[in-house]
Amino acid sequence: MARFDPIQGLRVLDEYGVRYVVIGGVAGAVHGSPSITQDLDICYDRRPDNLERLAEALRSINARLRGAPPDVPFKLDARTLQRGDFFTFSTDMGPLDLLGTPLGSSGGYDALVRNAESIELDGLTVRVASLQDLMAMKRAAGRPQDRSELEILGALRDEISGA
Repeated sequence: MARFDPIQGLRVLDEYGVRYVVIGGVAGAVHGSPSITQDLDICYDRRPDNLERLAEALRSINARLRGAPPDVPFKLDARTLQRGDFFTFSTDMGPLDLLGTPLGSSGGYDALVRNAESIELDGLTVRVASLQDLMAMKRAAGRPQDRSELEILGALRDEISGA
């Protein structure tokens, strides 16, 4: 299993000019959550030109379907990415989850990028989902770990707003 290196994964996406917004646990950590995550979640722009670049970037880090038997046929290209919306990959940089339209995102990339914050991470500027959008996604997902993270994110929001 590859060592989890989300910054390197983001660097690769940046090198290929992929349009995306960081969501999930890494976005929560950027906003101050102490929760530990072992995967990088992104919401990606589903326009054809971006899917081409995303497929190239994924091939460069040896992305393969996570949890699928190795003999399952899977062609990693823009057409395949267009046909799906949610993909979980194992890569040279660790687990990477791609969500075209995350629950609670009100329309995917275009909706999230409007409120996203530009954050510098180790010399790389990335777009990170806003705290409000992260909370909406956690609320919509409703898993036990999302409900507990929602409390943490709510406390961070209150601290930031001075409430």
